[in-house]
Amino acid sequence: MQYSTQPRDCSVAIRVAPYPTVWGRRGRGLCPHPNIRALINDALAGHREELRGTVGDSAALGSPVLQRGRGDAGLAAAGQSPPPRTGTHLHSHGLPRVGDFHAGPVHGAQVHQNRLVILIQQHIGGLEVPAAGGGHYQAPTRSLLPPALAKDPTCAALPARSFQIDFERDCFRKDGAPFRYVSGSVHYARVPRPAWRDRLLRLYMAGLNAVQVYVPWNYHEPQPGVYDFTGDRDVEAFLDLAAELGLLVILRPGPYICAEWEMGGLPAWLLWKADIILRSTDPAYLAAVDAWLHVLLPKIKPRLYQHGGNIISVQVENEYGSYYACDPSYLQHLLGTFRALLGPEVLLFTTDGAQVEELRCGTLQGLYATVDFGPDSNVTEAFGAQRHIEPRGPLVNSEYYTGWLDYWGGPHASTSATLVARGLADMLQLGANVNMYMFHGGTNFAYWSGADFKGQYKPVTTSYDYDAPLSEAGDPTEKLFAIRTVISKVLSECPPRGLCCPAWPCLAAQLPSLSLQYADLLDVLDVLSPSGPIQSQFPLIFEAVKQAHGFMLYRTQLPRDILAPATLSAPPHGICDRGYVMAAVTLWPQEYQGTLERDGQTELHVKGKAGDTLDVLLENMGRISFGANFSDFKGLLGNLSLDSRPLSKWLIYPLAIDAAIQQGWPHAALPKSSCRGRAGPAFYTGTFETPGIAWDTFVKFPGWSKGQLWINGFNLGRYWPHQGPQQTLFVPGSILRVGCPNNITVLELEGAPPNPFLLFLDQPLFNRTFSHSPLDKE
Repeated sequence: MQYSTQPRDCSVAIRVAPYPTVWGRRGRGLCPHPNIRALINDALAGHREELRGTVGDSAALGSPVLQRGRGDAGLAAAGQSPPPRTGTHLHSHGLPRVGDFHAGPVHGAQVHQNRLVILIQQHIGGLEVPAAGGGHYQAPTRSLLPPALAKDPTCAALPARSFQIDFERDCFRKDGAPFRYVSGSVHYARVPRPAWRDRLLRLYMAGLNAVQVYVPWNYHEPQPGVYDFTGDRDVEAFLDLAAELGLLVILRPGPYICAEWEMGGLPAWLLWKADIILRSTDPAYLAAVDAWLHVLLPKIKPRLYQHGGNIISVQVENEYGSYYACDPSYLQHLLGTFRALLGPEVLLFTTDGAQVEELRCGTLQGLYATVDFGPDSNVTEAFGAQRHIEPRGPLVNSEYYTGWLDYWGGPHASTSATLVARGLADMLQLGANVNMYMFHGGTNFAYWSGADFKGQYKPVTTSYDYDAPLSEAGDPTEKLFAIRTVISKVLSECPPRGLCCPAWPCLAAQLPSLSLQYADLLDVLDVLSPSGPIQSQFPLIFEAVKQAHGFMLYRTQLPRDILAPATLSAPPHGICDRGYVMAAVTLWPQEYQGTLERDGQTELHVKGKAGDTLDVLLENMGRISFGANFSDFKGLLGNLSLDSRPLSKWLIYPLAIDAAIQQGWPHAALPKSSCRGRAGPAFYTGTFETPGIAWDTFVKFPGWSKGQLWINGFNLGRYWPHQGPQQTLFVPGSILRVGCPNNITVLELEGAPPNPFLLFLDQPLFNRTFSHSPLDKE
């Protein structure tokens, strides 16, 4: 395997709120006002005696700690030790943080520390000092004093915080004053944690004042009663970061979210009960939902706006009017649970398509009804549907589609920036509140991409670029600038354009070092399925053996000699979703025969001798996230037949590929030779080195067919260049290593090229593009 690298394009958009900064170049750094040091020193002039002792012994005012304008990470990168966190120093965004006053021993009176912050705020004029500290939640400071100041007896008490609907004036009221939001959707589950701040800062710099956030249940509860809120799954950290940056939050905790996410955010283990009725009053479903909400919502409550947080509203369920069940008692149950766990003051709402029929089934008294529609819709008619349910109150488009999703085998969707900007302007002129879905789409890493069912199964691509204002890699697009121009004419909070930052250097392309191993999947079943196979007379589905994602291998033997090719067939809808068939051929122990697929080819011809092994590797391509056929079981749902005679006596291997790779396989294991050809499921592994610095990049698969890619144990998702439109996978720079080898593992399912190699590019590639105007959940 060979590799070549090119660095990512350096152009990016960065804002450091609210200083006059603007779009810099790739490097993920932040660009404060060039005179920020002078501004702060001016703010402190005349107050040094008053503030003496406030900033600690090693950080006297005017010291290099204050002047450097770099945080701990920047000092460490320069080979310097960061200052002790006992006083004020500037972080990467060039601002002292309120939380820093609490990160170590306090020097000087608390009121002096707060006074330092206020002096800087007053001098610079509207300077927002983000609140953070010690991992404890503090309120955003966009229009408030720092939270610590509220405890100071010398300061007047802050007014009660509220976020309500004014039904007389058809608007929201925030702390009693008329308010509206222009928001954007960013999904923390689709963005690596090291990039969260970067994406939220860019959203803020575009002039938006809120971020809309989905919470995928299955991302946090992989097994019943087993919860994960760590690392990339730390939703509390994401919400707190939004607060730190002065962004309000519109939270969408489900339990169903759609989002083109695996099973719409519902855990696959719900299907362990085969007859469960999802999104209904089925007792088994409600018991699981209630248990989950009793874990999640207590984490949310202290972050509600009324309690000093930044969450202004919470959605209950999602687009329920598009679901066949139409069960108002289900929504009533959820409403009761949300009220019991979040309190009576929080604003709860629903979202449905802008059709009266959908709103009829998706709304409920006590939940404010909002709509979603795209730029091709008639704005007056769409909001007219909302007015049919909500005669008074604010107009709200909770999902204004800035682009659209891609399906494997379909064209790449693209929506005109002019069309999106015009639709946004039309809504804002009506005084509407708008959330842009998506502002930044991100990536369906690993197995998290979902699927739609529109007459046939339509799996979603790994890329969730969505043709959004921020690209999959977080780069600004023409659409972002068009949107920003519209917002700047409406919202007074939109920041000035300011100054451009210096260009970041781009490295020349280099060819990294390489080592290569190859292993047929059938040769390493002992590694991938350490517990061994499950014996069954007939095939078992994924859910029956409690396998949520990925792959399972089904193995049986030919019952008789088959000298002439016989027809191996699956019943209708019996393959979910793709089956890669290996069988004996002449002298070879096993050869790849072809693929059986859902809504596609369901027959192959095989031959062999009695007792020869027949293997079928089953791939789960993602459970349906939108549509009526929602209980999307995976695996061999029906038995395979050979010339219409059912096969029996199966061995079923649940494959834990990710666990093996994360434990160092195959790079820590000795290579295994194989006598088989290069067609069919096999692993290709190698190493490469990153030249100088770990940029974001895209990897291309010349001549490869279909499979999965891991780098340094991180599952980057599915590739399928033969099907398209996506030709490359996004590789975040945060998963790469500098100065030591990066391990790369490819699981190719159908067949690698004769001389396999990969290319690292600076831009994504899509092989077919069409101009798309989304038809609102068509």
